[in-house]
Amino acid sequence: MPLLLRMALLAAATSSTIAAAPSFRHEIMPLLSRSGCNTGACHGSANGKGNLKLSLRGENPEADFLTLASNRQSSRLNTADPLKSLLLRKPANLASHEGGKRLPPDSDGFRLLESWIREGAPDDPPDAPTLTNLSVSPPERIVEPPDSPIPLSVTASFSDGSSRDVTRAAVYELSNLIASVSPDGIVSARQPGETTVVVRFEFLQRPVSLAFLPSNPDFSFPDTPEFNFVDQHIFRRLRQLKTAPAPLCDDTTFLRRASLDLTGQLPDRATAERFASDTAPDKRARLVDQLLLSPAFADWWSLKWADLLRLEERVMDPTGTRAMHQWLRNAVASDLPANLLVRALLTTDGSSYQNPAANYWRVLRDPSLRAEATAQLFLGTRIGCARCHNHPFDRWTQDDYYRFAAIFDGIGYDILSNRRRDDNDRMEFAGEQVISFNAKRELRDPRRDASPLPAALGGQPLPTSPNRLHLLADWLTAPDHPLFAKVQVNRAWAALFTRGLVDPVDDFRMTNPASHPALLDALASQFVSDGFQLRPLLRILTNSRTYQLSSDPGPAAPNGIHAFSRASIRRLPAEALLDAAHLALGVPLDFRNFPDSHSAISLPGARFITKSKRADAAEAFLKEFGKPPRATSCDCERTTESSLAQVFSLTSGPLVDRLLRHKDNHLSKLLKDHASPDAILDDLFWRFLSRPPSPPERDRLLPLLADPSSRRPAMEDLAWSLLNTKEFLLRR
Repeated sequence: MPLLLRMALLAAATSSTIAAAPSFRHEIMPLLSRSGCNTGACHGSANGKGNLKLSLRGENPEADFLTLASNRQSSRLNTADPLKSLLLRKPANLASHEGGKRLPPDSDGFRLLESWIREGAPDDPPDAPTLTNLSVSPPERIVEPPDSPIPLSVTASFSDGSSRDVTRAAVYELSNLIASVSPDGIVSARQPGETTVVVRFEFLQRPVSLAFLPSNPDFSFPDTPEFNFVDQHIFRRLRQLKTAPAPLCDDTTFLRRASLDLTGQLPDRATAERFASDTAPDKRARLVDQLLLSPAFADWWSLKWADLLRLEERVMDPTGTRAMHQWLRNAVASDLPANLLVRALLTTDGSSYQNPAANYWRVLRDPSLRAEATAQLFLGTRIGCARCHNHPFDRWTQDDYYRFAAIFDGIGYDILSNRRRDDNDRMEFAGEQVISFNAKRELRDPRRDASPLPAALGGQPLPTSPNRLHLLADWLTAPDHPLFAKVQVNRAWAALFTRGLVDPVDDFRMTNPASHPALLDALASQFVSDGFQLRPLLRILTNSRTYQLSSDPGPAAPNGIHAFSRASIRRLPAEALLDAAHLALGVPLDFRNFPDSHSAISLPGARFITKSKRADAAEAFLKEFGKPPRATSCDCERTTESSLAQVFSLTSGPLVDRLLRHKDNHLSKLLKDHASPDAILDDLFWRFLSRPPSPPERDRLLPLLADPSSRRPAMEDLAWSLLNTKEFLLRR
């Protein structure tokens, strides 16, 4: 019986027996995947389960065939009496099976597997057709009642020109729990929202983007002006989702938002009052231009690079950390194009002190770590899974992994001195190093015990000569590279909008599609046209109406649908919060261990804390509020999550107590100048919240400041209250 007809019979469930041997690769392997037998939690784990180890998610059908069919008369697979085969009995729960019932005895899958065993458990012939493409219909859909549920249709194409409906043989996985999907590919909504269904058959995967809308027959999109092409893309999607954008935020909110996002600093009182009184229609655009040229902009955005490039003193040592940080800050201040910055990182060798960009290699001392970090940082691609097996959610194979890692082989270190504090810590270095590129090939592919040939990730082969890193930089930063510009744009978007167009920002893959792919393409194209420079990109984003929307969702926003219809609220990052508290209270910020740094956003690195070199109160505060240790190259290290310890730090911690009682703080200055209660109230509100007090606030708070004999403690209480308000702690 032809394979096409056999698959059709199985899909229609019209036959209880299979006349000829099923295809191992196109029928048995998908059956094992669909039943969950080869997942990481079951027989696809590194050590397998119950003396049976399969390749993860069926990535290696050749090895799985040998595992299953090597002994056709064993208890696992008995071709003489298939019903005695543990391969049948265990998933049918006819024998003890930790994984429970996977193939009921009356199911088509059970009969298919029994037929394969009865026919002698054969492998496919060498000339059997191979899978070439997988298509899913619909590829995306916006669903409104009563259209749900949505049936998916999956078609596999093969090398002999045939195509087959494999809807009932595919595996379906959801990105979240707002919907459910049946084994037959029928997706049903549990609540309004957006989800991605990843459809998998054999080694190919395809995403399906679905949005489930609540019933809203009376919806009409408001007449909302579009400021630039960002709004055109965002509002087009919002119209499709029947979601109204929030109104524009007020001036105070925009001032604080733009100042924090672009510089990591709150506006001072003079700037806030000047902006509030300005009636010019272009005042927001002019504010953005001023912020982009400020010294704090260079501090803030070099700090973001410092997080990603792991500027910390344990491996890079204090001198190297400062040299690298100064180089990064100069690059940001001069708006060095991202392609040139990355090229410098990849191609600089020599002294880690004299050539600061060479510190990129000082941190990454292993070919595999270099390959994984470079792919994640500059291509938004996580290839670490492919070190041990083909990537389960992306197209990268182990061959891709080791050929890419081979590019980063042959990097040598001449350690001129090492005055480390812990002789047992092999990754602590304290002293100058000289990095060199050579043709040595020490990396081994463990599957073959051989040195892999270098090749760009999914791209061209590269020579083993030392200039391979220059060729890598050419390939990676090319204007037409499909990922490099998008990754830079996506990180900038996430910095301003909290969430990337691709989220997580360093996880670009087919099965994690962008929320607005056309917008990402347009921004990347503009970024390339602008010479890979950051400031023009940020100017476009911050001048969009989308960026300037209020964080108030409004009554028309459906539950579960965001799509950048409003601004996201988030807690101030650790450095911004520490600087804001000191600025508001007029206390200089001094770090005992960083005497040259007078703001948290300008700190060169994460300090290596030892028993003899402890953190001061400011450093402890930063750690408490999410400053990353810079131990990995992942954006996920930094956190703005809240904790009970943070509450104690803000309400009764030593640092806040010191700020409020400092003899030379701004409260002391107000008392020394004999400021009136009205002036005190105005001043503190402008300094903490960038606005004057409202009439109800003024009426309620002025009496607290009326008595001169208790004015100082009253001012401290007021400042403490403002410091702990959501309006101060949150970026809205």
